[in-house]
Amino acid sequence: MNTFTKSGINALLESVFAPWIQDLGLQVVEINNDNVLFYLPENDNLVRGGGSGPAVVCGQAIASAADTCSVLALTSFNKKFRNCTTIEMTNHFLRPLMNNGIEIKVEALSNGRKMAVIRAEFRNTLGKLAATATCSFAYLE
Repeated sequence: MNTFTKSGINALLESVFAPWIQDLGLQVVEINNDNVLFYLPENDNLVRGGGSGPAVVCGQAIASAADTCSVLALTSFNKKFRNCTTIEMTNHFLRPLMNNGIEIKVEALSNGRKMAVIRAEFRNTLGKLAATATCSFAYLE
């Protein structure tokens, strides 16, 4: 059973990540043995500029959230923080993500002694898949 708590993940977010990452406002929703659910709340600072039309969250914010949520989820899966670095990330943007809250589901595809591969799915408020990210990490210990 996974014993890492929401408060532990939030404390890690506050102590390890840069202030601009903390400004994303990521929230831990649920911790399971197989995945961790996060929520990226509405944030006008994450909206791309230019043109008229609806407020769309920029791709840079989605990529940053994917990387951050992946590291936080690894902490839950490993039941401790393991210092790691991103070695590869692939993002797929399937439809625009409006600035009205985004659900992020993170699962480990592989989590070994030296490396981990994580998949993050981003869903809009209707539950439709809007973006994915596959992130590879090397453990530094």
